[in-house]
Amino acid sequence: MIKKEKIKDMFLIVIGCAVAALGTACFMLPNQLSSGGFSGIATIFYYFYNMPMGTTIIILNVPLLILGYFKLGKRFVLKTCIAIIIYSQFINLFGQLNPFTNDMFLASIYGGIIIGVGLALVYRTGTSTGGSDLVAYITQNYKKEISISNLIIIVDSIVISLNLIAFRKIEIGLYSVISIYLISKMIDIVFEGINFSKMLYIISDKYEEIEKIVTMELKKGATGFYGKGIYNGTEKTIIMCVSKRRKIMKIKEIVQKIDDNCFIIITDAREVYGLGFKQD
Repeated sequence: MIKKEKIKDMFLIVIGCAVAALGTACFMLPNQLSSGGFSGIATIFYYFYNMPMGTTIIILNVPLLILGYFKLGKRFVLKTCIAIIIYSQFINLFGQLNPFTNDMFLASIYGGIIIGVGLALVYRTGTSTGGSDLVAYITQNYKKEISISNLIIIVDSIVISLNLIAFRKIEIGLYSVISIYLISKMIDIVFEGINFSKMLYIISDKYEEIEKIVTMELKKGATGFYGKGIYNGTEKTIIMCVSKRRKIMKIKEIVQKIDDNCFIIITDAREVYGLGFKQD
């Protein structure tokens, strides 16, 4: 079982690195765009010093890998080192192909989507491709209270600023921001799927009637738990219900018809498990 998991992880790492490298080498690099992290810095070295992008990425990550070995553990760093090498070599290989487009807007869109899908496959194995996320992991090891996502944003912002200064084109920064946003969204989609659910909290004095409609007519499971209003001290029953997005408006409309003074909170439910829920 352990051996199968390792083979599966390695397969995802190779495929993910290949996909991410394709987006980097055939969309981002030819248009001088940055996807953040060391790829953005390597783009500068590629154009000003004619250094292969993949090779530069490996060199830039070496100090972090050494530091990460002592702070993040041998297993994580070993897998990350393998991912960085594979990713870098694919970039050098795909860099020999003709650019898929010379339109910066199209490059930022498709480059961001493709890179995001590739990185998500790698991240699913608990591995990093180095760069800004590796910087963030190491930094948080020293400062636990610092958010990894905020650190990545800071590092990527610095890298984009360096690209702006180096190439002196405001469009590069603007389109790079689009790419980085799409990368993050595609990572979310691959991890969580596009069919994530919604969770409703319904607070109403007519909770019994609402419960019957939700469970009997809409065929939805619901949970009731007790709450107490802080302002007036009134005890109320709160109904919690999880549903697919397509049914949310129907539930909302029915509840408001029963009690137009009800209080409804709708929030995202990223992962929902339970008997019968997938058949919703």
